[in-house]
Amino acid sequence: MLYNEPDFVNVKSLLEIACEARGFRAIFFPKFHCELNFIEQCWGYSKQLYRKFPVSSKEADLERNVLAALESVPLDAIRRFSTRSLRFMDAYRKGLDGKQAAWASKRYRGHHVLPETIMAELETAGLT
Repeated sequence: MLYNEPDFVNVKSLLEIACEARGFRAIFFPKFHCELNFIEQCWGYSKQLYRKFPVSSKEADLERNVLAALESVPLDAIRRFSTRSLRFMDAYRKGLDGKQAAWASKRYRGHHVLPETIMAELETAGLT
């Protein structure tokens, strides 16, 4: 694949260059479902907040509203999203499928990881 050629591997993308010019570092994650990447959940939360701002077509307003929405995501929500992602990752490591992982994540939302007895509980709940 062309993207893996040495001439391309060591070249920064325009996004990386733009971020670094502003003092940020772009970090690229593998493509996963949003349940495994809490940053996607934060982004979804901020989009919900953004929709509450007055509609505008002015670029300055749009930029100000985006930044305000991103800064309005509470720290406790970010922590909840992180914990939720950890629970889903733990569920998949334990061999659960998507439906089972969603059930377990709701059932054990106060826990960072799922109990070792999760498979027996899924059987009892009729989710195997």
